[in-house]
Amino acid sequence: MVPEDIILKPVLTEKGYDGIADKCYTFKVAKSANKTQIKIAVEQMFGVRVASVNTVTCPGKLKRMGRNSGYTPATKKAIVRLTEDSKAIEHFNSLS
Repeated sequence: MVPEDIILKPVLTEKGYDGIADKCYTFKVAKSANKTQIKIAVEQMFGVRVASVNTVTCPGKLKRMGRNSGYTPATKKAIVRLTEDSKAIEHFNSLS
């Protein structure tokens, strides 16, 4: 898999903004990606050094429209922490 298929988009929430100062970034990733693939993809895309990767699988929520019900798609998030000597990701500099 190429890095663009693994890292889908950044997650820009209040909790995500708080981690930027500590070099901790949150991304939405492919459900089939493991921690090693995510680490390699972030290092290749942004030219940084990754210290650790934590992942969480978020199950879909039950939604109803009238008597019909269904689930939204499940997603996977990765919280990536960079090393202390690594540079910050430029895309997030203007957000913090």
